[in-house]
Order: sequence, then structure tokens, then C-alpha cells
Amino acid sequence: MTVDTPAWVRDAVFYQIFPDRFAGSERVHKPGILEPWDAPPTNHGFKGGDLRGIAERLDYLEDLGITAIYLTPIFSSASNHRYHTYDYFEVDPLLGGDDALRELLEAAHGRAMRVVLDGVFNHTGRGFFPFHHVLETGAASPYRHWFHNDDARLDAGRPLLAYPPPGTPPTELGYKAWWGLPALPKLNTDNPEVREYLMTVAEYWLRFGIDGWRLDVPAEIDDEPFWQEFRRRCRAIRPDAYLVGEIWRIAPEWLRGDRFDALMNYPLGEAVLGYAGVTNLDMTIVSTHHEYRLWVRPLDGPAFADRVMELDHVYDPDVVAVQLNVLGSHDAPRLRTVVGGDARSALLAMLLQATLPGAPSIYYGDEVGLEGSHDPDCRRGFPWDEGRWEPGLRESVRALLHLRRAERGLRDGPLRVAGAGGSAVAFERGDGASRFVVAVNTGNEAVRLDVRLEHPIEGGGRLEPVELPGFLPGLGGIDGGPLKDGAATLDLPARSGSVLRIR
Repeated sequence: MTVDTPAWVRDAVFYQIFPDRFAGSERVHKPGILEPWDAPPTNHGFKGGDLRGIAERLDYLEDLGITAIYLTPIFSSASNHRYHTYDYFEVDPLLGGDDALRELLEAAHGRAMRVVLDGVFNHTGRGFFPFHHVLETGAASPYRHWFHNDDARLDAGRPLLAYPPPGTPPTELGYKAWWGLPALPKLNTDNPEVREYLMTVAEYWLRFGIDGWRLDVPAEIDDEPFWQEFRRRCRAIRPDAYLVGEIWRIAPEWLRGDRFDALMNYPLGEAVLGYAGVTNLDMTIVSTHHEYRLWVRPLDGPAFADRVMELDHVYDPDVVAVQLNVLGSHDAPRLRTVVGGDARSALLAMLLQATLPGAPSIYYGDEVGLEGSHDPDCRRGFPWDEGRWEPGLRESVRALLHLRRAERGLRDGPLRVAGAGGSAVAFERGDGASRFVVAVNTGNEAVRLDVRLEHPIEGGGRLEPVELPGFLPGLGGIDGGPLKDGAATLDLPARSGSVLRIR
């Protein structure tokens, strides 16, 4: 089976935006009271971010080095996160409606930025018209088989319990709901009418102009032909559409060329968190997250190198090049919070994210040091007051992203371990004129690390530090010096990282 991944993703740097929390525009009418922007977020409060607000902030994103935007759901929904869709063919009016999406797409595409939407096709909201139809008409509804309903209950004239008293067991609802949550009825994707409806939704927005889909909990639609058809129909509309699945574990069976191009690369992100935050991981936060408690743990240099190479080899190289490399998301505590609030650890994590294979995905606000614990705290409003930004962090992230964009070897070049020992690791990236050593020491003590290139340079060569304008003091700038038979010894200061060009 041929693996065919979109070429543009190899060069992409994504920025994940939770639309209600990034930026609001005065051009989008808000019908009532909003939650204060800087107040701690709540489960049900709306802060008033919208799509026109994002369009008005594209200068900020372009300057940072962003070339693609991933938006969490934007369709009409009675929730701030919009995973409770009630109209798949309408952009939520609170976000500015369809015209606001059109404006954002035109503005982004005018800057050569791509836009990927979140597709929530496993479950809907209670307000979704077919579910509402069943609530109103029961067994007589033509839509009764669009969901996993208790047919005996409906045939007996007993209504579904969509708004149950607190503590009601999920088995008493009369329908299957995602994680037993009454607000999220699960779609019956075995039903041909449901399948066709969802395929039509995917096609409609690709024709509208989006550049791909991030698919929410796709493993819960345990139906390989469904996703194979989904891919065929999306690619028929947009041959370069990016299809990325939210699967938290290593899952090569999804990436054989017939379903998705990539996954949200949580395994790599979890390894980076464990290595970059080794000395100061907040284990209280880690141990209370449903995934991090299983996978995030302190790693030394050799263990981290082993995990990175395992992930590099488990997939086809064309898949590795387009994996969506995340260090956090709306479903996890913030990067800076996981690493104990330490800005240096956060930057070391982002240095690795920017220089390892795959497409980096910056969760909005991580570049300025935004903190946040578990949902909903990880969904705070973006702090547009620059006085609240971690000094120097954004400039450092910007320097890394612009370097990555300038150097093919850091975007799409081969990867190998050049050295690993104690708290340090060095990776060799790229080939030809775009070839680098990325060296990191996350420990509290300086480390002397021997590195060796896979192919020595004729005449010796040397390792020269890459200038990173604005990079935080104490990071970068080490001189690797001359190479002898492809080898050198690096003196890495405590908690430091450098990018060295192989000359």
C-alpha cells in the first residue's frame, strides 16, 4: 500500500487555537454577557474569542513563524469547546459565522498559511437536529437509528432521558453517549444515512477552502472501511488535504496510506516532557492526567534517545515527516505547568520540538509562557498584555521556528543519535549543506559529551554554533570546534541546548 502524505506538511509549523480563547474582534456581535477574559476559565463560560479575531492577529502568527493553524471545533454548539455539535454545516455565530471563516481562510491563504479544522464525527450534541427529532417523536422518528438507542424503550413509548438527574447511570439514558455523558449522544456510523451525512460534511468544508481535518477520537469509530472511504472522498476534493487522527498511542495500523496521514504525536511529546522537565516535573499534575500518569516520567539522555529513535522507526519515513508533534493541547495540562513552571525547561522542550522530525504544533500561549492545569484551566484566554509574557521566551521560540523554516535539514532531513550520556543527548539532522547537530543537556550539572557523525567530513570539518537572535541567555552558543574523523567533544552547560552547523 502506498503512503502518500501532503508535501506541504513537511514544511509546516502549526499553531493550535481554541477559538473562544485566542482573540476577539469588535466586528463579531456578542449577544450577552461574557466571562471576563483574564478570569480563570470555567466549564461553561464563554470569553468571546472568534474567527475574525484570529484573522486580525495573523501578523503575530506570521512573525512567530507559523505556517498552519489547527482550530478546535468551530461549528454551532452549546459549549465553549464546541465538541457538542448541533449543526455541522454552520460556523457558530458566536465565532462570526461562515463569513468569518471565509475571511480567515482568505487572509491565511494570502500569507501561504493553511487552516485545518477539527472534525467531531463520533458523537454530537443533544441539539443536533436528528437527535432532537428522536427526543420529540420517539419511536416514530425516521432518525431513531442514527444513534445507539434502546429500541425496546422507544417502542414501549418511554422517552430518552437526555437531561437526567445528577447521578443517573449511563445505562438509564436510553441511548449510548460518549464516556456516558448525556450531552454527547454517539452516532451510529453503521447506518448508511449517517455515514453519507458525515462524508458530505467533510467534503463541504474542503470545498469551502479548508486544508484538512483533525479527527476527534477516531478509534471510537472502530470501522476501517469508514475511514478508508473518508480518506478517498476527502482526497477526491483536495488531493493534498491533511488528515490527522487524535490517537494517543503508537498506532502504525492507522498510517498505512489508506486512512490518516499522521497522528497527534503524543508519545513523542510525552518523551520530550519527561526529558526536558526531568529535574522539575510536577508529578502531582502528571499523576492526575488520564494519559500522562501512564507515560510521562523522568528520562535521562540515553533513554530519551532510545524513545525518539523507536518512534522514528515505527512508521514509514513519509509519515514521520508529517506527524503532528505536540507538547500539549486543550486536553492536557500546559507545557510550562507540567515542567514545574520552569521557563528554561519549557524552552528546551520547544527546541527539541522544533528540530526533531515532524510538524511542530504550538498550543496557543505556550510561546509566551502561559500556564494552566487540567481542563478547563489549560484553556485560559491568551494574555495579549506583553507585560504578562515570560521575558525572552517568545523571541527564543521565534528564533527556533525561523531557523527551522530556513533549513531543510531541520524540517525533512534524516535523524540519528550522535551521542547520549547522563543528562545529555545529541542528534544529527539533515544532509548535504543543511546538516546539524542538536545538543541538549537538561541536567543541573555540566556534561562533557562525545559525539560522532555518521559520515565524517572530508578534510575534518567543524561544528559551528548557529546564531539564534533573541535566544535566552545561557542557551545556545557553544562552539563544538573541529571534527576529527567525524568526532568531537562538546562541553554542555547545565540546562542548555544548542544547534551546531556541520561545516
